[in-house]
Amino acid sequence: MGCFQFLKVMMFIFNGIIFLAGAGILGVGVWVKVDSNSLLGILGKIQDAPAGLNQLVNVGYLLIAVGGVLLVMGFLGCCGAVRESKCMLLLFFVIVLIVFIAEVAAAVVILVFRPLAESLIHMLGNSVVSSIKKDYGKDVDLTLLWNTTMTGLKCCGFSNYTDFTDSPYHQSSSLYPDPCCLTLPCTLQNATSSSIPGCLRKIVSAIQSNSTVLIAVALGIAALEMSAMIVSMTLYCKIGSE
Repeated sequence: MGCFQFLKVMMFIFNGIIFLAGAGILGVGVWVKVDSNSLLGILGKIQDAPAGLNQLVNVGYLLIAVGGVLLVMGFLGCCGAVRESKCMLLLFFVIVLIVFIAEVAAAVVILVFRPLAESLIHMLGNSVVSSIKKDYGKDVDLTLLWNTTMTGLKCCGFSNYTDFTDSPYHQSSSLYPDPCCLTLPCTLQNATSSSIPGCLRKIVSAIQSNSTVLIAVALGIAALEMSAMIVSMTLYCKIGSE
């Protein structure tokens, strides 16, 4: 088998896997949106399933978007290799290149503008805390979202329990959300003594503790994208020269 045929086979196998993965993710996303009652019924049977499962159906939009992109990439890569279509190979190269550039740009922004990112997080925190004080206990969707987040991450508020002071929930009951306390009822004294960390600190801590894994995964994805671009452009040039 010549080098050209080997590259075609590898391109077909690699993008075939991407196509199947995209089809699976897209199918799950469509199922979540179209038949959400069945999904919630399955999840509802799981022991200790968190409250607010209705929020999970919103993930369907993300799954549909990701699955659609992977489906198109896999299709262009497979058909471009098999049919030796320069147009399809070029489209595949452009899509992968755009994704790669977006990832590199995001990494540069995070590394170079880290102080700016921290200030933006602080500004976001002020906005989030304001929304909690204004609507927690009154807005059903916001209350459900925070309860689910705090229960799942075992955290309390954006910074700590004080985020809920003077919220509609606190004003009506003089209590704090149950996830903010180790001992119930969640009074001010119990919330203070429990010292449950804020959700921001919990998320940052989780990212830092898994930073090595995240970096390895990011480098692996970047390597795959570079390989895909090199192979697709090599085939593109070979097809023109034969």
